[in-house]
Amino acid sequence: MCPLRNIQAGENVSGGAPRLEPAEQGFSVYHRGRALLSRVDPLRQAERAALQYLPLSAGTLYLLPSPLLGYGIPLVMQNLPSDSALLCVEVDPALYDLSAEHIGALETVRDDRFRFVRTENPAALAAFAGRTWGCRRFRRVEELRLTAGWQLNADFYGTALGTLRRAVATEWSNVLTLTRLGRRYMRNAIRNLCLLAERPGVESLDFGGCPVIVLGAGPSLDTFLDRIEGRRLPSACRILCVDTALRPLKERNIRPDLVVALEAQHWNLNDFSGTGDWRIPVAMDMSALPATGGVLGGETYMFWTRWTDLSVFERLSALKLLPAELPPLGSVGLSAVSLALRLGTGPIFTAGMDFAFTLDKYHCRGSPSHGKILKNHTRFGGLYPTAAAMRAHTVADSNLYSDPAMENYRRLFGQEFTGGGRVFAIAGSGLDLGVETLPYDEAMRLVEATSTGGVFSTAGGDPAVAAPIPSRTRRLRSFVEREEGLLYELLGILKGEARAAGGRLDSLLDEASYLWAHFPDCAGGSVRPTSNDIIFLKRVRVEIEPFIRVWEYAAHRLLK
Repeated sequence: MCPLRNIQAGENVSGGAPRLEPAEQGFSVYHRGRALLSRVDPLRQAERAALQYLPLSAGTLYLLPSPLLGYGIPLVMQNLPSDSALLCVEVDPALYDLSAEHIGALETVRDDRFRFVRTENPAALAAFAGRTWGCRRFRRVEELRLTAGWQLNADFYGTALGTLRRAVATEWSNVLTLTRLGRRYMRNAIRNLCLLAERPGVESLDFGGCPVIVLGAGPSLDTFLDRIEGRRLPSACRILCVDTALRPLKERNIRPDLVVALEAQHWNLNDFSGTGDWRIPVAMDMSALPATGGVLGGETYMFWTRWTDLSVFERLSALKLLPAELPPLGSVGLSAVSLALRLGTGPIFTAGMDFAFTLDKYHCRGSPSHGKILKNHTRFGGLYPTAAAMRAHTVADSNLYSDPAMENYRRLFGQEFTGGGRVFAIAGSGLDLGVETLPYDEAMRLVEATSTGGVFSTAGGDPAVAAPIPSRTRRLRSFVEREEGLLYELLGILKGEARAAGGRLDSLLDEASYLWAHFPDCAGGSVRPTSNDIIFLKRVRVEIEPFIRVWEYAAHRLLK
């Protein structure tokens, strides 16, 4: 593989070609009216700069901005640990062409741990690193400055470094989430297979070209709901809400068309308390708590998100048993917007997507968390969530507070929904989402102007529960029985009651990867210890029988 790559072509914005000047050792580079390498001994100076970073750390992605002639790179590569990598980046097209000519001739860079790219997009750089070296390869990102070239585009390189660091942090945050909840996600998904026999997927819904208002549960939702309470919205307008916003809507008698739920744990049922007589349709992830599907008494529409790579997903997909797939965004608010984009072609307006909180509210009025604060208010406990505001790494912006997790969701919102011009934020007190923000009155005028009609099979009524689909039920039952058989076969081998010949043990471990994908050392299923690892096999053995019981439950339900 060539170590040099231009991952985003663009116009030459350098303002002229760079010029080489001979020096005592090598060449100096002049560009934009300044010397970017030493005029006396550029080679030795670059090597002295590299020596300052030694020893290099293991498991680290090193970002080298504007490498110019590649001076110092051989020394870095000689001292680079085997599990680290060096990513050289140039934003200036003219400097990239110059660097590619010289760096491409270096023998020491013909290594899988080295890449040189040009881009003007930090997000594309992070994606490139992920494709090249894989997820969860690195634990940290550090910067190496061997030339003065980075000073020409200091803002870009600073942004690129921050983007790479956030990408690595997000990967490991996802590993921690998977370690804690991966087992529960899979058990819920197995139980929810029973719903697929009688419930449609979200692909059966169609909003047409009507406008959609997507409601989060941030503190600013109160202002929006107070303004639309009692106001008649156009009949073609659709309202989607996250599950946490359902009770606040009920208190104001604002009926949503669809509720979106992702949460896999039982405490999430508090979001539906007091709303069971409403019969609102629910769109729920396959990894969500199965009880979520029946708590509101309305129709349930399934979708699924690939929380990690598991071979069981490929088998379900091959049998066409999976509902529509949504990207794994981690936030129910982001998933609600993504679903709205999928279900129609009209504009989407968001409110209550704050990704921040105030000193008096963590969520909007009427939400479970706000109700809990009011309930626990005594002379020993105040009304304000000051403990959250005082936590480490909490960021204050005016009267708003956020934390790294919410900040990450806000950035992800901008990355996912900026393009296309269909998503708008209704002005409130939340953080900037990276999409066009409209004042309330202007947003409502646009809602009315675009309400030209649409289709939604369950809007405004109490949907009947769908009858089981016999052909899908048979295929699901056959699939469940096969998966159950795989686990019994694996259990027999690990108990010594059967022999595994011809690599059968490895095959079974790969097919049942959900047994070990949540192990911390397996990094979300991308790495599996060998079948000779006795400790690993003992840990897998502990997981088998609980999963067999879940598959048996699913088989029993599908026989009814």
